Amino acid sequence: MAGDITHYFPKVKAAVFKCRVPLAIGDAVWVKGRNTDFRQTVGSMQIDRRPIERAVKGQEIGLEVFKDVHEGDGIYLAKT
Repeated sequence: MAGDITHYFPKVKAAVFKCRVPLAIGDAVWVKGRNTDFRQTVGSMQIDRRPIERAVKGQEIGLEVFKDVHEGDGIYLAKT
């Protein structure tokens, strides 16, 4: 598992994500939870409202998501 979603902001379609592995713009991810199941490419990430290109293990980042997610959903690196 690449990490967990700890919060979701539906108006801006952004999730707060605690990284367990490095993550970069362009990586393919799979968002999976009890009611969530979709894949997407990472297009936008932020720390303290500042854009970043890559995140490292342990960082908590803002991640743009294309569908609704829920606290506790997992994010996995997807094979391309």
